[in-house]
Amino acid sequence: MTELQDLKYRQWFRGADVDGDGKITRHDVLLMGERYIAARGDAARSATAGRLTEELGAFWTHVIAPMDRDGDGRVDLREMTDGFRRALTDPDLYAQQIQLVADCFFDLVDLDGNGKIDQSEFEQIFGLAGNLPFEECAPVFAALDLDGSGTLDRAEFHQALAEFFYGNDPEAPANHLFGRVTG
Repeated sequence: MTELQDLKYRQWFRGADVDGDGKITRHDVLLMGERYIAARGDAARSATAGRLTEELGAFWTHVIAPMDRDGDGRVDLREMTDGFRRALTDPDLYAQQIQLVADCFFDLVDLDGNGKIDQSEFEQIFGLAGNLPFEECAPVFAALDLDGSGTLDRAEFHQALAEFFYGNDPEAPANHLFGRVTG
């Protein structure tokens, strides 16, 4: 594990700690999903929103909760970083560890349901509900749009998330997916 990965995990933690108390709980993880659902507007009762809530519950149970080393039902930054260091070592495990939740987020962000995320959709969801300042949305989106099509397809989205959680390249476009990573 590298310093860059620690910085990225810290940035993700900031967004996941929805209530800002320095701990992530099951409630925080579900609230994180609710932020995205609310930013989408009419999707609050959609099948995608229900699937996201279900997958985030499973993400808490199978990925985040086991990081709770002191058994208090809350995961602090150190526990989460140590847990990510243990769990996210093999990008080949992306499908089991992250893909299901990522697919739900993709479907939620794809507001018009065309199978692609355009810059406006990206800004609406990541800028309004995510931990990415609105002024950083356009450059992050452009960097993630690897084929220059003006949209992110599902493969580009998954590549960005895999790069964020498993990658160690300081020049990788996905490093700032959840906000500017700085030392």
